[in-house]
Amino acid sequence: MKKVLFITYYFPPSGKASLHFPLYVMKHLPDFGWQSSVLTVMEDKFSFRDESLLNDIPPSTDVIKSKTFEPFDLYKKFLGKDKDVQLIASETISKEDKSISHRISVWIRMNLFIPDARVGWYLPGVKKASEYIKKNKVDAIVSIGPPHTAQLIGKKLGQKFNIPFVPVFIDPWTDIIYYKEQKRNWITKAIDSSLEESVIKQASHIIFVTETMRTDFIKKYPFAREKSSVLYWGYNEEDFESIKPYDWKEDGRVLVHAGNIFDYQNPVNFWKHIRKRNENGEKIKIKFIGTVSPAIKNTIEETGLSADTEYLGFLSYKEMLSRLMGADYLLVCASEPRHVPGKLFEYLRIGKPIIAFGDGNNEVEKILTDSGAGMLFHYDESGEEFFSSKKTFKNNFEIIKKFDRKGTAEKIATILSTINL
Repeated sequence: MKKVLFITYYFPPSGKASLHFPLYVMKHLPDFGWQSSVLTVMEDKFSFRDESLLNDIPPSTDVIKSKTFEPFDLYKKFLGKDKDVQLIASETISKEDKSISHRISVWIRMNLFIPDARVGWYLPGVKKASEYIKKNKVDAIVSIGPPHTAQLIGKKLGQKFNIPFVPVFIDPWTDIIYYKEQKRNWITKAIDSSLEESVIKQASHIIFVTETMRTDFIKKYPFAREKSSVLYWGYNEEDFESIKPYDWKEDGRVLVHAGNIFDYQNPVNFWKHIRKRNENGEKIKIKFIGTVSPAIKNTIEETGLSADTEYLGFLSYKEMLSRLMGADYLLVCASEPRHVPGKLFEYLRIGKPIIAFGDGNNEVEKILTDSGAGMLFHYDESGEEFFSSKKTFKNNFEIIKKFDRKGTAEKIATILSTINL
């Protein structure tokens, strides 16, 4: 059986959503002739933990853990936070915090940590993986980013040992949406762009999780067209086999958003419309699972929805799925046209009406339309039409089941086998 080394910063017991793609692809790859090992970090102090995910790591998988220098430890010290406090991603780049210390810390993060704040993993990661490769056969390397430090580790190992290298882009690199609102100097931009281009050139194949992201990269790097493909984030069918819908015990309808939600994902008029419906006696309750930016919390309060809103914080993955299954409506906020949120595919599998917000996001709109699962609106819209159309949503599960990660694993196995010819 061929051997592939995955490089992913987030891996159980981290509870970060981005680990689900590699974890469940790795689980299914042996069915298609590939055995996985994984390089990750010894400890992730930034993300929440979900110990239950440890049970999903295939027993035959070698898990190689390396040390990492965490700039976020300095970040917490600089801001006077306790070292054991878990950072919320949306807070680290939020513009709601006007303090000098926060603004300085954001500038440092955006300009000195290249390609990202996980750059302290690069040298320890390369060293640890090199030790493993010298003792174990590795036929291909797959890196998952962000953090895009993982792509640099994969590129270096591919060069060093002459092994085919496949980067997976979950999000864009040098022009990810939040960079547009942050001040990055031209030197930082030039270095970052050079690193991005070097990874694209070195790659034997490139995987993007959206069509629009692939198109965007090809505009910058036309040579990437012939060696790239799109594999959507997807969902893991096995996760839904033993989970029962949660009983919210609410007098009314429940709308749930799962995952991080940032300042720039704030559908203000939607919140106002919910308040209006509630004033007319409809009783819609809002539940946030995961982290919520200060700006959105402020908007919820200003709109008069505080009494109808509950912030549940981080839940284990299966607890989250149970609560989503018990909801009446599911909310997803896309960042930009190139962004198809991973949670969308779990929403699709759950089968409840989906209301999405995303300016010009034709890809999310097409997925919702083709599957019959919901509607997409611009951020300045109220979403009123969704509530009058919800009874007409009829999920096409023949389309939805194409997003099962077992099928994704088969496609990745085909890519790996092709570049190993």
